[in-house]
Amino acid sequence: MSDDAGARETTEPLPILLLNGPNLNTLGTRQPEVYGSDTLADVVDLAERTAAELGFGLRAAQTNHEGQMIDWIHESVRQISGIVINPAGWTHTSVALADALVIPGAPIMEVHISNVAAREPFRHHSYVSPHASGVIAGYGIRGYEFAIRRLVDIIG
Repeated sequence: MSDDAGARETTEPLPILLLNGPNLNTLGTRQPEVYGSDTLADVVDLAERTAAELGFGLRAAQTNHEGQMIDWIHESVRQISGIVINPAGWTHTSVALADALVIPGAPIMEVHISNVAAREPFRHHSYVSPHASGVIAGYGIRGYEFAIRRLVDIIG
C-alpha cells in the first residue's frame, strides 16, 4: 500500500465575490446618522477576515457605474462560490443588475447597512431580492459578516 493511500485531495473553495454599488465609496462621511462612521475599507476588512475564518478567499469591488458592476458579474462565471452584494440605489431601480445576477448561477446574499424597510417607500422594493438566498438589512456593516456566514452555510 502506498503512503498516499487514503489521502484525500483537497482543493480550496472558489472565492466569495463582494460587490458594493453606488455611493458606498463615501461610507464614513455620507449620512453617518444613517450609515454609521465605518468606511468601505472597514467593510472590506471585516469581510476578508470573516471569509478567511471560514476558509474562503474574497474578491471585493465597488463601483458607481452600473455597467461595470454587470461586467464584473459576467466575469465571475465559474470563478466564485457565491456573491454578497450591496446594490445600494440599484436595488430599487435596476432590472439589468437583477438579470445579470442570475448568470453566474451562484448563491447570492443581499446586504443593506440601513433598514431599508424603515426608510422612504421607494426603498421598500428590491429587484435583487427575488434572486437572493437571503437579505440582511439594518445591522450596519456587521450585516456583511452575517451575509458571508450564511452564504458559506448555503455553499456547504
